[in-house]
Amino acid sequence: MAWWHVAACIFCDIRDGKVPAHVVGQDDDTIAFLDQRPLFPGHVLVIPRLHHETLMDLPPELVAPLFVAVRRMSAAVKDAMHADGVFVANNNIVSQSVPHLHVHVVPRKRKDGLRGFFWPRGKYGGNEPNDVADAIREAVHRLGA
Repeated sequence: MAWWHVAACIFCDIRDGKVPAHVVGQDDDTIAFLDQRPLFPGHVLVIPRLHHETLMDLPPELVAPLFVAVRRMSAAVKDAMHADGVFVANNNIVSQSVPHLHVHVVPRKRKDGLRGFFWPRGKYGGNEPNDVADAIREAVHRLGA
């Protein structure tokens, strides 16, 4: 168990109906509900019904059902909120406020002012991109990812 694991999980409580939430979609494997502190109205969280803390913990057979639900919710949020597009994000441990895997689906409009997720951006120097790419390829091979 990770050091940030908590005994009670608010998302499991939402799943079980112990904590009220604005559920906007669900199926056998996932449940989607409005984020209580949205970046923009229509910001939805999609979670697997089974408790897994991070994307790396999610069994391979549950990856497709989760992302099928994320895809479905992305289309619904874009349509319902008359958005130009959506931003889909997942934090794992760092910036993960609830230790239950969740994917953010955020409606976006051009020039909506959303900043901060990927700023400041930088550039690679010298041989750094080759070294970084090699390290990632080696990890993919080593981990069988």
